[in-house]
Amino acid sequence: MNLLESVFKKVQNHPKRIVFPDGNEIRVLKAAEEFVFNKLGIAILLGDREEILAKAQEANVSLHRILIINPREADDVPVFLKYLTSMPRYKSMAQAEALRIVTTPNYFAALMIQHGQADGLVGGLQASSGSLLRPLFQIIKTLPDVKSICGCMVLEVPKSTYGDEGLFCFGDCAVIPKPSPEQLASIAIEAGKLMRQLTGIPPRVAMLSYSTKGSAQTEDVERVVAGTALARQYLMEKNLDIEVDGELQADAAIVPEVAEFKGVSGPVAGKANVLVFPDLASASIGAKLVERLAKASAFGQLLLGLDKPAAEVSRGATTRDILGVAAIVALQAIAYRKLYPEQGARYVPVEETEEIPAISAAEL
Repeated sequence: MNLLESVFKKVQNHPKRIVFPDGNEIRVLKAAEEFVFNKLGIAILLGDREEILAKAQEANVSLHRILIINPREADDVPVFLKYLTSMPRYKSMAQAEALRIVTTPNYFAALMIQHGQADGLVGGLQASSGSLLRPLFQIIKTLPDVKSICGCMVLEVPKSTYGDEGLFCFGDCAVIPKPSPEQLASIAIEAGKLMRQLTGIPPRVAMLSYSTKGSAQTEDVERVVAGTALARQYLMEKNLDIEVDGELQADAAIVPEVAEFKGVSGPVAGKANVLVFPDLASASIGAKLVERLAKASAFGQLLLGLDKPAAEVSRGATTRDILGVAAIVALQAIAYRKLYPEQGARYVPVEETEEIPAISAAEL
């Protein structure tokens, strides 16, 4: 059973509502149709109703169990407007400008999941990363004990024995350009939790570097070493069954023979299924190379650390990519409270939290 088959089976028992802010995109229409056809839940498309109906007819897409909402005409606009203008960064904003923001599909979608009117969000096809990530970072609560939101790619490499039969989580491929030790630890923990949710197998997290266990000593290597120590300390305090080791070179992390040759042992070395990269550049490059050269299925970016499940898909994503990400987001929605048993997170305005970026890496 491959990843999507496994995820579909789990979600079919607990269908969810996924909102797609890019509702007039034909790839989204087709993915929404497949989402419903596979009995994963209800798809919610945002956009002009007449335009969506015309494109669905053009693409021969059924809109059965697909809800269409035009943010400019929605009944919830007054409630969302009141919520937005209660936030510190929007309190002094003119009503007309606040109304314009609320009726923007990406903001409206973020407000929907914040208010429990959808269980998860999948967007990003029609604009820059920042236009989707900014409303999510500003509106959605952060999880308890999580200071840094990060992005995670799920990659499934065909005919591979590495990872979990070719299944990996890569982080952070979307948000933090150069993670601090604290941020690296957070990425390791949140990506590990995602891997456990997807597979039920104990996560084995490798903190990657160009050095293996002291073969090089530089500031960048020490940053990874410190992140590894912080992650282990947190896992011990919270009694979480996630194995973390580092610093490790990529081959020592996933190839048992190389790990042995380099004198590295333990539950992670040569057996890692979660790879935490030292910076955004190496993570993004690594993920795209694996996707293209190894013909891997790639699903992401899944945004970890938010109180509600959300994901940004690439503007070049296929219908299958969108469907896969939507299914994983739905799976996250099912078990979020099991993964994060702490009490509900309080609302943290962006101004109070330096660790939450206001824009995505794509705009840096």
